[in-house]
Amino acid sequence: MDLERYLRHMSPPRVKVCGLTDPYQATTICEAGVQAIGLVFVSKSPRYVPKEDARQIIKKLPPLVQTVGVFVDESIDAIKEVVRFCGLDMVQLHGNEPPGYCKLLAPRVIKAFRVKDKMVLDEIQDYKGAIRGILLDAWSRKAQGGTGKVFDWQIARKAVLLAEMPVILAGGLAPDNVAEAVRLVRPWGVDVSSGVESSPGIKDLNKVRQFMQAVNTTDFGS
Repeated sequence: MDLERYLRHMSPPRVKVCGLTDPYQATTICEAGVQAIGLVFVSKSPRYVPKEDARQIIKKLPPLVQTVGVFVDESIDAIKEVVRFCGLDMVQLHGNEPPGYCKLLAPRVIKAFRVKDKMVLDEIQDYKGAIRGILLDAWSRKAQGGTGKVFDWQIARKAVLLAEMPVILAGGLAPDNVAEAVRLVRPWGVDVSSGVESSPGIKDLNKVRQFMQAVNTTDFGS
C-alpha cells in the first residue's frame, strides 16, 4: 500500500453504532449522521434483540443506513433466516468462524478479530477473499465483544496497512478517545457500543452526537 497517498486522501471514517434495541433511538442516532447500526442476535448478550424487534427497528430507518447483524458461532441456515426476515445488509461474525464458513455468507460478511497480540495479523491473512472487511475488537476471556476495553492501536495500524481490505476499529472507543484512535490507526470505519451507552442496549444520544463530532472534526495533519 502507498501509505503517503493513503494518508493524503484520508477522510473521516464511517461510523457504526452497535447494540441498538429501541426503534426511536435507532432513528434518532441516524439523524446524527451515523452510517450503520448493529443489531446483536446473541441471546446471552445484554444487547440481544429478538428478530421480530430487529425487523421493526429496520423498518423505521431512513434509506442509505446500513444494518449489520452480529452473530457468534451460529449456524449458516439460522443466519440466513434472520437476514431474510429482518432485511439485514451485512452480517458481522464474532466467533470462531473459519474462512470457508464466511464464504457461504458472502458477500455480506464482516469478520471480527479479538486482538490479544500481533499474532492476529497472521490470522487475518487467512480470510482474504472470504470476507468484505474486518473488525478489530479487544480480546477478553469473558465476552466476544462489547467489553469497553481498548487494545494496542499500533497493532490495528499495522492491520490497516497489511489487510488489503477495509478495517473497522472497535474496542473501548468513546467520545474522548476516538479522535486519537482515528489519527493513529486511519481505519475505514469505527464501531462504538458501550462508549455511548447509559446502560447496555440503551444509548446516550448526547454521547452519540459528541462521538460523531469528534470523528468528523479529526485533524489528520499533513
